[in-house]
Amino acid sequence: MAIIITDDCINCGACEPECPNGAIYENGAEWRFSDKTEVTGQFTSKSNISCDADDTHQAISADFYYIVPDKCTECVGFHDEPQCASVCPVDCCIPDPSNVESKEELEEKKNILHPN
Repeated sequence: MAIIITDDCINCGACEPECPNGAIYENGAEWRFSDKTEVTGQFTSKSNISCDADDTHQAISADFYYIVPDKCTECVGFHDEPQCASVCPVDCCIPDPSNVESKEELEEKKNILHPN
């Protein structure tokens, strides 16, 4: 499953540089599929967002850092555990019960975001 950042977030930013998929954004920041991935051109995400990889999307949270579920792989293929959770000083990076995925699904998503 993807990770979410709860409203306990203190906006310290420790998590953002740790994400190998560029799935973590500062509160209010727009996001793109192309950020820190190898996705280019027309793209359709797991949740059926169809767009150009460089298109900007509205921020998911205006109040605290957030994770884009379509980009989060829980660090599968990169690390043994989600790096955001391991560096969070207030333990607000937790599994997202609304986005449950198997390890195989997370590996597939990682390979789509980073095919090479």
